[in-house]
Amino acid sequence: MTDWVILVENANDISQAETPHKVLRVSDYIARPALFAGRRPYILNLCRSYGYQSEGYYASLLAEARGHRVSPSVQTMVELSAKGLYNHALPDLGERLRDARAKEAPEIGSLFVAFSKPETAGYERLAREVSDWFRVPALEVEFDPTAPHGIARVRMVPPQKLKGERREFFLRAMEAYTSGRISEPKTKAPAKWALAVLVDPNETHTAPSKPASIKRLADVAAKMGVEVEIIEPSDLTSLAEFDALFIRATTQINNYTYKFARRAEQEGMPVIDDTHSMIRCTNKVYLKEILEKAGLPIPQTEILDENSDLKTVFEKLGSPVVLKTPDGSFGSNMVKAKTLEELKTGVKAMFETTALVIAQEFVPTKFDWRIGVLNGEPLYACQYRMARGHWQIVKHGPDGKTTEGGFKTVAVEDAPPAIVDAAMRSARLIGDGLYGVDLKETERGVMIIEINDNPSIDHDVEGAILKDELWRRLISWFSTRLEQRMGRVA
Repeated sequence: MTDWVILVENANDISQAETPHKVLRVSDYIARPALFAGRRPYILNLCRSYGYQSEGYYASLLAEARGHRVSPSVQTMVELSAKGLYNHALPDLGERLRDARAKEAPEIGSLFVAFSKPETAGYERLAREVSDWFRVPALEVEFDPTAPHGIARVRMVPPQKLKGERREFFLRAMEAYTSGRISEPKTKAPAKWALAVLVDPNETHTAPSKPASIKRLADVAAKMGVEVEIIEPSDLTSLAEFDALFIRATTQINNYTYKFARRAEQEGMPVIDDTHSMIRCTNKVYLKEILEKAGLPIPQTEILDENSDLKTVFEKLGSPVVLKTPDGSFGSNMVKAKTLEELKTGVKAMFETTALVIAQEFVPTKFDWRIGVLNGEPLYACQYRMARGHWQIVKHGPDGKTTEGGFKTVAVEDAPPAIVDAAMRSARLIGDGLYGVDLKETERGVMIIEINDNPSIDHDVEGAILKDELWRRLISWFSTRLEQRMGRVA
């Protein structure tokens, strides 16, 4: 049985016979903190009222102070107390409502949602969306075609209001939601924190960490009192069950990774990668500006728009010119133009998806340096060689297959000091998280190529020198911030 605790005000609201999990009166939870000494239960707060300074309100407030994971959170209670506080969610919810109606979902006046499951079929995406926004066991979305976005109200539903078939639906949804999500600790060290590691099972060749490396991370974390659980893109509604988030899926501003990071920040979790780092690192236009402003060395670079004089650009940068889209990753969306015609063709294709294009002088080297930087300090140092017969580390074939060059990992102290120094100075411009800074050693000195917010980390490549110490430092980054947060709460 997993460590879930269900809080109720009245024994008739949810009885012990209706769930395998511990049912506890909220008054006992508030008055007897010693009940859970040494444990970190998952609290489902099913109080009759979540109003300000009610027992339900204080139960969630104290749960957060005690380091317990709780639903709903006080923040959610406050947001749902007035429509003006959750207006920001209505455009997304309205879009999901329109999608459902377009697919001939039944016309209903309101939708009941329990643990992200809709009572009425056809509204699954809306149910997930509203649960993504508001982590509440039971919700009701009231529809009104005259209201903005077609939604009149979103409200929490207390357990005493659940009758008949709706009550049975709620209990089934609760059972499905709480079944088997938490595994018992496999080490003697009790888990003090729970770390969610977000992966995408559809990523095979481009995942930032291989499954074996994530397993090594989990093994090291367990010895440090941190429980690691892998979550997937469909698990956003479960994110708040954890204390921290480590994103090991390729980050993009317009995909699920940003949404996970944003939700983690809203919950007060330490997160790698945070949204600010994503925004800054995934755009090469931004990186060019901040690196130049800081006086850090980069290849000669021009920002192109549709009105740029390409002939002048070609003459200034020399041949060949490397073209990049601002948000490309893993060497994709790059073109090496050897002639003015190739430059024009490459730019024209890129302008179909972006308003600006990066044009950069070609700086050939046999390998690129990658310095991993964590909390502003160097973590690892690698050389990534160019793919055989190619000018990039990763060669993208016409059939979608990729080939990569070799690598060499060295101790940070054995890497060129100028390379390490430039990497640290550039990473600190972004934040205090985890970054991979790509650099080149040239006759003209060090050049910074890119700052990655989501660098590859595998125990047999980046961790070849530090081995488990690499994972210990990463786990310590999360643990330190969690300890600091609990200190502020106390």
